[in-house]
Amino acid sequence: MNWKQPELSNSNSTNTSAKYSYIDFVQKPVEIYVFIDPLCPECWSLEPYLKKLSVEYGRFFTLRPIVSGQLNSLNKDIFDKPKQLKRIWEKTASRTGMSCDGDLWIENEISSPWFASLAIKAAELQGKRAGKSFLRKVQENAFLGKQNISSMSVLMKCAREARLDVEEFEDDLFSSTAKKAFQSDLKLTREMEVDCIPSIVFFNQHTDGQGIKISGLYPYDIYVQILQQILQKDPVPSSKPPLEHFMKYYQVVGTKEVAVVYDWSTAGAEKEMKKMQLRQIVKKIPAKHGTFWEYNNE
Repeated sequence: MNWKQPELSNSNSTNTSAKYSYIDFVQKPVEIYVFIDPLCPECWSLEPYLKKLSVEYGRFFTLRPIVSGQLNSLNKDIFDKPKQLKRIWEKTASRTGMSCDGDLWIENEISSPWFASLAIKAAELQGKRAGKSFLRKVQENAFLGKQNISSMSVLMKCAREARLDVEEFEDDLFSSTAKKAFQSDLKLTREMEVDCIPSIVFFNQHTDGQGIKISGLYPYDIYVQILQQILQKDPVPSSKPPLEHFMKYYQVVGTKEVAVVYDWSTAGAEKEMKKMQLRQIVKKIPAKHGTFWEYNNE
């Protein structure tokens, strides 16, 4: 389905024509809105494809996570059924290879799921990269660590792991600015009629053409085809970085993510990661489904 790009406020905008021409020159042509919920296992399972897309074609686009709140609104009753949620998570983990430990819903009640979404917007006030890093830590703590990500103590732990300014994050978490940013995401979700998560909308910022929306989880080639369509050309994928560089950049990754990014089988990816483990470059993280690895910064 096609969509017109909404007007987005930008505190860094200027009326200087020379400045605009410079921004147009350095700006990546495509902006990708990814509508997610931090407790959605399908959104977590999208991570390998987003990483591969960034590695191969990241020079063409910027990625903007939108916290949709759809998991709460579309599944109002499901949060009262922990055993059902456990089954959904376990089934998703078995199907996608991205571990989702459904025991969370039995052992650790998520009392206020919206609070984690608000925290993501607070983290983004320290920059886009800070926001993405914090989102990833929230997901890791939920899907791997079975942590209650609506808990203030867990959110502060995520902030430290994402290397945020913790005091600033705590102040922003209860600020009107974070609340307005969260409301803006919810408004954008409604305007684009997003009724399924994850959903991705591709926009070419250098044309007045329509955006392209894709709802749900698809094979990687589909995302590449849409990017090619929105760019109106077939770009050559960038060379993949050495595995150690990839690990150092992302810090914590799953075997499934490595396999997808490097076009390896799961067994092949596991073998390569075990080699790095023997060299003490990475440490193995216990997971209920699949395997995850953490870069050794020591």
